[in-house]
Amino acid sequence: MSITYEIVKDEDIECCRELCNNLMKFQQSKAHYRPELFDTMNFDTRMVPSVKNAKHNYTVVAKDGDQPVAYVYSNVSAKENYDNDFATFFDVSSVKNEYVGCLSNFYIEEGYRDRGIGTVLFNKSLNWLKDFPEVEDYFVFVSNGNAQALEFYKRKGFAYSNEVLDGFITTLRSSKQVLNRSVSISK
Repeated sequence: MSITYEIVKDEDIECCRELCNNLMKFQQSKAHYRPELFDTMNFDTRMVPSVKNAKHNYTVVAKDGDQPVAYVYSNVSAKENYDNDFATFFDVSSVKNEYVGCLSNFYIEEGYRDRGIGTVLFNKSLNWLKDFPEVEDYFVFVSNGNAQALEFYKRKGFAYSNEVLDGFITTLRSSKQVLNRSVSISK
């Protein structure tokens, strides 16, 4: 196994379609609360609109040879994007700056988990997000039932913030100051 990491341009995100769709299926399989909400969630309804609505995007795909096996998609977006018709993801008034950083999609195919790929992708995303001086607050949204992801992000410096849609999603939050102090992000 020889894993390589490739930064994907916005116009080339189609290479993430299968991974994103697998992420939605995985989240639905883990969900114990309202799994039917995932029925309409896929690459076209989740990732594509997010990329279009963000100010800045960053997608990294991990490949085993030519085969994509994992990806992370992060963005810098206006905080108001997270208070919409679907849900309110966090208290917008608690964010002093106009923009927030979000680790939005993160998925690793089953045979590639627990090999350090997640840490590499996480570090690449956080290093990218930390380059934006207008961003002080970082968010991760974890679907219900995914306890392993919750613990991963907590170990990386994120803390519980709030529940979305009565527990369908858990919002985790951190700040540039906290991450700079408590987490060693390596390139």
